[in-house]
Amino acid sequence: MKQKKAWRIVREVIDEADIVIEVVDARDPIGTRNPKVERLVKESGKKLLIAMNKADLVPKEWAEEYKRKSDVPMVFISARERKGTGILRREIKKIAKELFDEGKEKVKVALIGYPNVGKSTIINVLKGKHAVGVAPIPGYTKGKQLIRLSKKIWLIDSPGVVPIDDFDELVIKGGFPADKIEDPVKPALKLIRRIIDTRKEALTEKYDVQEFESEEQILEAIGRKKGLLRKGGEVDIEETARYFLREWQTGKFTLFEKEEKREEEFQWAYRDILEEIERELLLDPRRILWKFREKIEPSNIKRVGIKEIEGFTVGIATGFKKCDSAKKLLEKITGKKVIASECFGKKWKGVIAILD
Repeated sequence: MKQKKAWRIVREVIDEADIVIEVVDARDPIGTRNPKVERLVKESGKKLLIAMNKADLVPKEWAEEYKRKSDVPMVFISARERKGTGILRREIKKIAKELFDEGKEKVKVALIGYPNVGKSTIINVLKGKHAVGVAPIPGYTKGKQLIRLSKKIWLIDSPGVVPIDDFDELVIKGGFPADKIEDPVKPALKLIRRIIDTRKEALTEKYDVQEFESEEQILEAIGRKKGLLRKGGEVDIEETARYFLREWQTGKFTLFEKEEKREEEFQWAYRDILEEIERELLLDPRRILWKFREKIEPSNIKRVGIKEIEGFTVGIATGFKKCDSAKKLLEKITGKKVIASECFGKKWKGVIAILD
């Protein structure tokens, strides 16, 4: 029922408007554009404009290339930073002029989009000091108003919220916690396909995935890289899918890596040692250090290894100036908390940790 009501409101907004602005998150344009909305707008004969919000979080060159390929007029803005909003106003006036030339006396503008893409922020920015008057919308939902942007251009002061119909989409957009998903593989594969279609380089930058023939291969490569393995060395695909979705939901993995993350580059290592630790079922950091001390002496090169053993994660991190830095990196990589650890080394430090 909620889905039907939400779509009814979206249709009402489209019917009322002359210009529909679809608000999209520039960091995930394919995931936040809605083909059904765009089809409804075109079928209704209304003008469509895409506002890519949060554009300050993506490279300008990439944004311009995406815009060049689009078959729909598009502007890039950052409503929260008040960047590009002047361009948005000019584009609205440009489209409105076409309607005035066709004999339209008053043009109404509406914003539509998924939750959390920034619709309300853009409405507030557009209203601002330019909102010099209000008027009720006849026959529209009680309490909704028209805000005057200029003499003949009015803004519908209520966004159309596009419902998330598909459960996989709900997961990808962070509406359902990754750790509670019964079958995480399906949404994870869907997200991988979307990333490939949008900017596949992100998978190489984040997980060093160079060559692949399918989404399943990528997920398996991520699991192997992160040490999410079952007994016998087989990748735990479900746990990898949950990890991957969790990274996306929390913003730790995005289409564009931040420059500061490059400071945390390290080498994956200690695979043989971790396999021996698993065979001997060593889950005491002190015993592990006593047995492998000479093989894991820290140097100025950051080296990290992790492995799932009996429901816990064993992590080794060396080449840090402070032990806390090594522990924080292990927690960041695994998404888990250190419950026991042993620090060692002199100038360069290392940590053996058990995480859960």
